[in-house]
Amino acid sequence: MCAACGCDLSCTVRILNDQLKRFILDANLLTKGDIAAAEKIAETEGRTLAEALIAQGHMTEDDMRRVESYVMGIPFVSLKNIKVAFDILTLIPEPVARTHNIIAFKKTADALEVAMLDTADLPAIDFVKKKVGLRILPRLTDTESMRTALRQYQKTLKDEFGDIIMKDASALKVIGEEGKEEMSESDLKKLAEDLPVVRIVDTLLRHAIIQGASDIHIEPAEEEVIVRYRIDGILSDAMKLPKHVSGTIVARLKVLSNLKLDQKRLPQDGRFKMEMDGQKVSFRVSLLPVFYGEKVVMRLLRESRSGFSLEGIGFHGSTLERVHKATRATTGIILVTGPTGSGKSTTLYTVLDLLNTPEVNISTIEDPIEYQMPRVNQSQVKPEIGFTFSAGLRALMRQDPDIIMVGEIRDEETASLAINAALTGHLVLATLHTNSASGTVARLIDMGAEAFLMVSTLRVAIGQRLVRKLADDKEPYILTKAERDELAVHADMAHVLAVLKEEKIVKESATWNDITFYRPKENGETEDGYKGRIGIHEVLEITPTIKELVLSHKSSDDIEAQARKEGMLTMLEDGIYKAAKGLTSVEEVLRVINE
Repeated sequence: MCAACGCDLSCTVRILNDQLKRFILDANLLTKGDIAAAEKIAETEGRTLAEALIAQGHMTEDDMRRVESYVMGIPFVSLKNIKVAFDILTLIPEPVARTHNIIAFKKTADALEVAMLDTADLPAIDFVKKKVGLRILPRLTDTESMRTALRQYQKTLKDEFGDIIMKDASALKVIGEEGKEEMSESDLKKLAEDLPVVRIVDTLLRHAIIQGASDIHIEPAEEEVIVRYRIDGILSDAMKLPKHVSGTIVARLKVLSNLKLDQKRLPQDGRFKMEMDGQKVSFRVSLLPVFYGEKVVMRLLRESRSGFSLEGIGFHGSTLERVHKATRATTGIILVTGPTGSGKSTTLYTVLDLLNTPEVNISTIEDPIEYQMPRVNQSQVKPEIGFTFSAGLRALMRQDPDIIMVGEIRDEETASLAINAALTGHLVLATLHTNSASGTVARLIDMGAEAFLMVSTLRVAIGQRLVRKLADDKEPYILTKAERDELAVHADMAHVLAVLKEEKIVKESATWNDITFYRPKENGETEDGYKGRIGIHEVLEITPTIKELVLSHKSSDDIEAQARKEGMLTMLEDGIYKAAKGLTSVEEVLRVINE
C-alpha cells in the first residue's frame, strides 16, 4: 500500500534501472548497445537510466511514462477526448494543477482518481488528499492529455460561472427602477445581503482570482452590464449580465468596501479583502457615476508577494548588477520609471524586500499602499486633509529612517525633498512617470531640480514595461534577414547577440541564424498563447561621463547614446534578448514598446 495516498499501488516508487533495462530488452525496444551507452552516460553524469535514454533521444518522456506504467502496474489514462465534470476538475485549484501537472478526473464515494505526469510527486498527492479528504488513486498520463485537461479549466470556468451568475441574476430584486422612490440606506443594505447577489459577487471575484486578473471592470450600459477582466495587461470581456443586476451588485460591493450606499452622485474609493485556497487577495475599489449608473473598477492585489527576486521579475547580467550596486549604497536615489501599469511598484517592493533587514529602518509614503510588508513602516497619503507626498516625506525625515520609499514623485516640492533626503544620508526609492530611463533627467529638471544636486544623488534610473510571457506550447521559428534588418533600425542587434553569448544563453559561435525565436501556437493551452508577464528593462547608471552630459544640458537622446556606448541595453534590446530566450515573442515586445 502507498504511504502517501493509501492506494494499492506503489505509485511513489520510481522505476529501477534493472527493471527498466530488463523490460526494454525483453520488448526489443532498443539494442544492448544502446542500453550500454546510456548506462555509461547515466553513471558518468549521475543520472538514472531513464533520464539518460531520454537525453540521448532513444525514448521520449511520454514513451518512458508508458513503460513505467506497465512495469510498475500503474494504470495509464488518456484524457485527450474526455470532458471532465466541472465539480471534479475544480477539486484541484488551477494553479496547483498547472504547477504539479495533476488533474482530478474521476470520483467515487471514497476515492479520487488523478492523472499525473509524475506519480512520485508526493507534495501534490498529499495536498490533494488533505483538500478533498479522499483516498487518492494516481494514474499516469501523457503530455498532450495534460495540456488538453488544463485547457478545460478556462473553458469550463466561463461556462460554469456564467450559468451560476445568470441563474442568480434572475432571482435578484430590482433596485431603483424609473419612477420609483430612492431606497433608504437600510433597505439597500438589506438587498445587498440578499443571497443571490452575495453569490453573484462572490463568483465574479473568485473567477477573476482563478483567471489571474489584475483588474475587474463592471460597466453599466443601456441594456446590459458588461464585466471585463484585465489579464496579463489585456482588457477583455468576461461576461454580460442583465441590466437590472447593476444597482444590486454595486450595493453589495459598497457594503464590502464600507462605502455609503445612498451616495450615487460622487466618486467613492474603498477596499476589502477575501481569501481563496489559502491565497489572500485585497481589492481596491473605485466607483464613478456614469450615464447609466455607477461604474466599478477593482484592482486585485495578491498579498503573498514576498520572495520575489530581481532575477524573477526579469533583471539579468549587467542590468541586474547595476541595480544591485545601487542597493548596496547607503545614500542616493533609485528611480523606477514607466507609464501606469508597467510594474513599477512590483520592482520597488522587490528592492525593498532585498533591503529589509533588522539593521535598517525603512519608512514609506504611498498612494495607495499596495502590499503590506513586515518590518516596514508604511503610510498612505490623504491629500484631502493635507497629508501629501511632500508633507509625508517631511514627517518621515524626523523618523530616523535609513531607507525611504516615495510612491511617486509628482511635483517640484517632492522632487526637491527626495534629493535633500538623499544628500543628508538616506537611500531613497521612488517612481516617476517617464517613457524611458534617459528621460528621467529631463523630467526632474522640468520639475525644478538643480542639475548638479540631481547628478550627485541619482544612482540609477530604471525604465521598464511589462510583456506577456509565452505559454509552454509555443511555435519555434528563425528570424528572416528582413525581420532582423527591421529590428536593427531601432536596436543594436550585435550588442544583444554579445549579451546572449556573455550570459551563456547561446554558444560562442552562434549567429542570429542559429537562434530560435517563438510565437504563440494556434489552439494552444491558452486562448491567445500567453500566460503571465515579465519585465523588460533599461538601467541608466549615472557614471562620470553621464554626469558631464547632464551638467552640459545635453538632450535625453545624447544621454541614451552615451549610456548605450557604456553597455546599457535599451528596453527594446532587452525585449529581443528575452524573445531569444523563448520567454516572449518579438511581436509582443514591439506591441508594448510602440504603445
